[in-house]
This record gives sequence, structure tokens and C-alpha cells, in this order.
Amino acid sequence: MHQTIIILDFGSQVTQLIARRIRELNVYCEVYPWNHPPLPSELVKGLILSGSPHSVHEDQAPMPDLSAWNEIPMLGICYGAQLLAHQNGGKVLLSTHREYVRANLVTLDRSHILLKEFP
Repeated sequence: MHQTIIILDFGSQVTQLIARRIRELNVYCEVYPWNHPPLPSELVKGLILSGSPHSVHEDQAPMPDLSAWNEIPMLGICYGAQLLAHQNGGKVLLSTHREYVRANLVTLDRSHILLKEFP
């Protein structure tokens, strides 16, 4: 039985690269489509939400219910970060252009333990 990292794929072009990099660190990793996630288990130690060509503001944007995963650490990348912010009361503001490079992340409340040490 392996401790596992699950990646939910929202259509990112780099999901397989993320999975390969995790496996290169000798961590077992599985990739699932966003609309067919596995059931949470005690072996799953983290959930990564990949990017997507969508924005959370679009009518057809993927909006899975992640409540079953609340006790597991999650990392959102691109769309995954938008989704986590959107579903947890954050604001995702529209941009005048699409982002395909680095973007700034502004945190307003550093009380959450994960963000406590960020400058």
C-alpha cells in the first residue's frame, strides 16, 4: 500500500509533467479526470487540482464538489487555484488578458496555517 498523491485533471497541458515530477520524487501519484475522482482514503495524503483553459467565471467551468476531500491538503495550480479560492469564499477577479505565465497571488488573511509564513 502506497501513500498517494491524487491529481485531478481539468484539462491542463502539463498535468502529466506534474505527475512525472512527483513520481521522480519517489512519491506514488495517480491522475484522474476532474469529473471521475476516486473516493478519499487514508492512503491519499494530498490532492492537486491542475490547470484548465477555463475560468471559474465561465458558465461551463468545471465545478466539482470537493467537500469529501476537506481533511486532505490541496494544492491548486492555475484553474485549480481559482477553484479553491472561489469555493472557499475568495474572490477571483477577471483580468483584461489571459494568463499563461507567472501571476501575482495576494493573500488578505494569513491566519491559515499554510499561509502563515508567506511574506
